[in-house]
Amino acid sequence: MQGIEYRKESREKRMLREIYRELGISPEVIDYGAKIEAGLKERFVHFDEVAEYNQMKVLLAMQKNKVSEECFGASSGYGYNDYGRETLEKVYADTFHTEAALVRPLIACGTHALAIALFGNLRPGDELLCPAGKPYDTLEEVIGIRPSKGSLKEYGVTYRQVELLPDGTFDYDSIRQAIRPQTRLVEIQRSKGYLTRPSFSVKQIGELIRFVKDIRPDIICMVDNCYGEFVDTIEPSDVGADLVVGSLIKNPGGGLAPIGGYIAGTKECVENASYRMTCPGLGMEVGATLGVNRSFYQGFFLAPMITKGALKGAVFASAVYESLGFPVVPDSKEPRQDIIQAITFGDPDKLIAFCKGIQAAAPVDSYVDPEPWDMPGYDSQVIMAAGAFVQGSSIELSADGPLKEPYNVYFQGGLTWEHARLGILKSLEILCQRGLVRLP
Repeated sequence: MQGIEYRKESREKRMLREIYRELGISPEVIDYGAKIEAGLKERFVHFDEVAEYNQMKVLLAMQKNKVSEECFGASSGYGYNDYGRETLEKVYADTFHTEAALVRPLIACGTHALAIALFGNLRPGDELLCPAGKPYDTLEEVIGIRPSKGSLKEYGVTYRQVELLPDGTFDYDSIRQAIRPQTRLVEIQRSKGYLTRPSFSVKQIGELIRFVKDIRPDIICMVDNCYGEFVDTIEPSDVGADLVVGSLIKNPGGGLAPIGGYIAGTKECVENASYRMTCPGLGMEVGATLGVNRSFYQGFFLAPMITKGALKGAVFASAVYESLGFPVVPDSKEPRQDIIQAITFGDPDKLIAFCKGIQAAAPVDSYVDPEPWDMPGYDSQVIMAAGAFVQGSSIELSADGPLKEPYNVYFQGGLTWEHARLGILKSLEILCQRGLVRLP
């Protein structure tokens, strides 16, 4: 019997090696990847445990709010009395342990969700403070760091930022000095964005929020939660955040949401945001769902497991490229705070080759050759690899990076761990074929 099982396993391995060959992966790269993966088993067990807890948390919220087939119906026009929309927002609020939530297809992307939350809760004369240095590139025009029509700056909202300490932690002394009478909202970006600083843990975010609230309890603490949902067993809203904001084409959409964003937090802050999402007087009472409710529910249900696969892919990417001598953030042994893996190539050709490999591993547009371009909202050319079912979905296998020093690439996603692994193997294959990397 043992001999039969051994022959069956050997046959399956041979078949797997052959299909990888058809996908353009050489035996040398396959073997190298297998060697790296063997050292990650303990980390993968941890991801499994976190995902199982979060899966049960989402399920409990759905059962508590009596999700039914009626919730999947579509609304049109004004969208009054959309039962499915209202129930879904209760599910999000219960999952994130907040008083209220907005979960809408009207929200075009994560930047839009953040802008709605900022404009809804800031008034002329108020000041926005970022205690983690410069925020993500696309927020620069929202704030007015880079001049743009309709920015917060044009509406009389001032802005200050405090740089992180050299070790990537918060500079509490400088933050205390930066808080002024007009400081109304502190925006904390959980993920690294186009930087190589460490992403922040929920514990670190909670410590910062407590510090700010001790100085001024009335300051709104808002967390850009993009790429961080379901990475831990707790969310920033569990440690005092008044608002947590994210995109549905990242973690919480589970790869099924075709559009959308969410804003969860205190009732007052969420209501304020709703008046900028639609308009004063209407707020969250309107907004047709046009048949996306089922995808929103099912995506959210799957999100913990999808996020788990992305985390395994991120750690695998870190371990592979770390072993080849490239600087990576975080490294393969550090705790994960989001699904993004930064790799510093120091060379534009290596950055471009990596992205071409990710694109070539995609289920959609695998034949497309990505090139750097002047992407709206960014201050340099950006190359993006994203052969996704949903355009721009970064919970799906994707990578991008600005064409500027030090030529960092930011890898994320993969709706399954197996696909994320293939993407990394394909990126390594292309780098090797072009003579840009040599396997040890």
